[in-house]
Amino acid sequence: MPVKLSPAALSFLDEKVYAHVATLMKDGSPQVTPVWVNSDGTNILINTASGRVKTNNLKRDGRVAVSIMGMDNAYRCLWVRGKVKEITTEGADEHIDVLARKYTGNERYQGHQPGADRLRMVIEPIGIVERGLG
Repeated sequence: MPVKLSPAALSFLDEKVYAHVATLMKDGSPQVTPVWVNSDGTNILINTASGRVKTNNLKRDGRVAVSIMGMDNAYRCLWVRGKVKEITTEGADEHIDVLARKYTGNERYQGHQPGADRLRMVIEPIGIVERGLG
């Protein structure tokens, strides 16, 4: 059952915060990747490229955990358990540019690779824990 991100959590996700996404390998072991993150007001959004380990894991098993911490204070945290609702190329290039502006100040993502498909992943929260956001 989906749960709602609080106004404090949404505000936190608008900040320059780092997230670690945990996915499951085929053998059930965890795999963790640092990512840039934001929200569409309901879901957690991340961006990646096709062929990456986390991408392959989430296509096979959409269960995911995301740990997000504040840059200025690591005790300001948001932990989200969820499931991938959508993996799409639609809007993915524009989304990574939005994240690049947020995290680097550059208008465009500097890591674009010719021939690499960007993917926007929509994560529906099913469990949320907040610390120090209020």
